[in-house]
Amino acid sequence: MRTCGAVYANLREFVDDMRRRGELIEVSAPVDPKLEIAEIADRCVKSQSGGPALMFTAVRGSTMPVLINALATRGRMSAALGVGDLDELGDKVRHILKTLQPGGGSALSKLFELKDLAGIMPKTVRSAPCQEVVLESDAVDLTSLPVITSWPQDGGPFITLPLVFTKHPQTGSQNVGMYRMQVYDRDTTGMHWQRHKHGREHQDASKRDARMPVAVAIGTEPIVTYTGSAPLPANVDEMLLAGFLRGKAVPMVACKTVDLQVPAEAEIVLEGYVDNAELRIEGPFGDHTGVYTPPEPFPVFHVTCMTQRRSPIYWTTIVGKPPMEDQWLGKATERLFLPLLQQMLPEIVDYNLPVEGGFQNLVLVSVRKRYPGQAKKVMYALWGLGHMMMLTRNIVVVDDDVDVQNVRDVAWTALNNVDAGRDLVFAPGPVDHLDHAGPMPLLGTRLGIDATRKGPEEGYTRGWPETVVMSQSVKDEVARRWTEFGLAGVVDLR
Repeated sequence: MRTCGAVYANLREFVDDMRRRGELIEVSAPVDPKLEIAEIADRCVKSQSGGPALMFTAVRGSTMPVLINALATRGRMSAALGVGDLDELGDKVRHILKTLQPGGGSALSKLFELKDLAGIMPKTVRSAPCQEVVLESDAVDLTSLPVITSWPQDGGPFITLPLVFTKHPQTGSQNVGMYRMQVYDRDTTGMHWQRHKHGREHQDASKRDARMPVAVAIGTEPIVTYTGSAPLPANVDEMLLAGFLRGKAVPMVACKTVDLQVPAEAEIVLEGYVDNAELRIEGPFGDHTGVYTPPEPFPVFHVTCMTQRRSPIYWTTIVGKPPMEDQWLGKATERLFLPLLQQMLPEIVDYNLPVEGGFQNLVLVSVRKRYPGQAKKVMYALWGLGHMMMLTRNIVVVDDDVDVQNVRDVAWTALNNVDAGRDLVFAPGPVDHLDHAGPMPLLGTRLGIDATRKGPEEGYTRGWPETVVMSQSVKDEVARRWTEFGLAGVVDLR
């Protein structure tokens, strides 16, 4: 049995561990990758428990098994990242931040400059399991992959859990992003990198008539897969973050046909290029917003080489109206980045990205308020944090005695405390490409709600009322008396 804090070398070890713990169900009945797998997974993830991980071993049209719902619970997400609970991710960062000295540079950049972290730098290996089988040119056939179609109006099958590797043409820095990829035919897919994504930034930096090399890894070990979704600055290598979380370097191997490196333990790797002058209609797609994103022109990825393990596992997920499996990727980011937010904004006590908000629609923040207008200052600071918070549509700020993980308590507080004429902040600016509410693509108005208590310095002179709570002395006396009468088990009096 794997112990808490252990790290998986590859996806297969994660699968074996879920099997040993009784959290994986293997389905040998024939299933269709078009809608059927997604319907089964959706029922599981929306069950009260989040459901088991599922391995479909008889997928029509492919010899590969499909893994889905693997990260659908807090427990499995924690195990996937090598911790007993997601809160331990923040503890890891806090431990390192204690060794940082005041000075220039962001906390995140300095985090990865420490000499004692040299062992987490990605290391290059000469041979790799992901290249046991090499298929080039006419031998490439994306239709051999059991790529699923998730929703009835989707434009086709989509690769939903890819790690897309690109390199900046001037600096040479490599980036990893997670962008959905619609499979068009045997050797082309869409590449849905939006305007604010680093992959798009690399493409924009390329010459307009150039082909930009791209590599895609599918089925990496779970920490590496998670880092593809992490909102890191452009100058921080996601494989460095993976090494930090693993406590050891990620082995990387040079691609066969393009000048990029990919995780050596991946199940499948697609190599090829994006032609900067070529666009093709992509979508519709049932997205994590819970609605279909409309068909739009996006770059086309041409696959010229496909490498894989012998008998590879195809790892995928579905997104849609919450709750879905991807909620735990968001929660992992929430817990991991809390100490870094607090480093930049020390008044922050905690924050919560409620699953109902789909990551970017709502952030709840509690602060230690010391001066008038501080809640609004926090809102603007969060919107200024680049990829991490810049696209957040709604921010609610409460006092430090409100538990932001208790959404009901936050709702009660906000509904009691907010005066619309005083406490609402409208911030025009960029919004997510998937935001359908704005009057035009990529531009809209974000909302900040100051639900903190107000005093005379903020124009409130009536005297803020006290919250109705029972005194601790009465609680203790009632608990003592009920215990004395042998009735403590009737009601939980803790």
